[in-house]
Amino acid sequence: MIRELGALTRRELLRLARNPQAIMTSLLLPILYLLLFGQAFNLSAAVPPMELLLLVRGAPTYFSYFAAGMAGFVAVTATLFIGANVIFDRLFGVLKRTSSTPAGATAIFGSRLLAGIIQPVGLAFLVLGLAVALGKAGLSGLDVTASLTVVGATEVVLAVLILSVMFASLFLAIGFTIEQPQTYFAAVNAINLPVLLTSAALFPWGLMPAWFRSVASYNPITLAVNVIRENLFAGATSYYPYDASVYLLGLTAWAVGIIVVAILLARRALAPKA
Repeated sequence: MIRELGALTRRELLRLARNPQAIMTSLLLPILYLLLFGQAFNLSAAVPPMELLLLVRGAPTYFSYFAAGMAGFVAVTATLFIGANVIFDRLFGVLKRTSSTPAGATAIFGSRLLAGIIQPVGLAFLVLGLAVALGKAGLSGLDVTASLTVVGATEVVLAVLILSVMFASLFLAIGFTIEQPQTYFAAVNAINLPVLLTSAALFPWGLMPAWFRSVASYNPITLAVNVIRENLFAGATSYYPYDASVYLLGLTAWAVGIIVVAILLARRALAPKA
């Protein structure tokens, strides 16, 4: 199974490398958010510094809070097309030919997952780098005020990676289950948009109603960006009830549950038809 998994993963990576237009298109959304929404919605100019710290949970500026949240935002939105690729492969007969090889359902699912998470993870860290570069260029930028340790950097990488794997698994399983692209995009948007909008990725925490905070507290995207913010901003830990490792454990629990469901759905969809 390992050999089949490796071969199929290499094939998926080659497909990605031969389609640079798709990569460039994926970059447009985070760039536009950082340049337009992030720069225009500047709470730092309208709110006193002490009040701002409460609104953005210890981040030095709203843009810094926003940029850290964008890393989690992109890690999710960039996984949307993973399942769509499965549907198009089914329509063009690629999936049928792959299923007829000795590779089992686990290898087929795993190879697409491994290849598919590279782009979301890469985009998430590219967003952080671009946000820092904007600050160097004289615009609002990401201000990393904490001394990032090896443990902290590892926690940030794990948060982004786990979030990407979780949603990539879910959307991939939906792609194996649904046959029409229109139905697929309707289904993933019905999941993607509510999860994003009920998280603390972009909206200031201090402006949320109490009930909204309760919902956002358990959102997996919120858990991931909490880990990122606690490690990037000095003193931010005092604005969070738990340490970053606790949020990382909660995110892992979410991921395990969703990945198990995704594997079951994919196995059922790839099972030989009687």
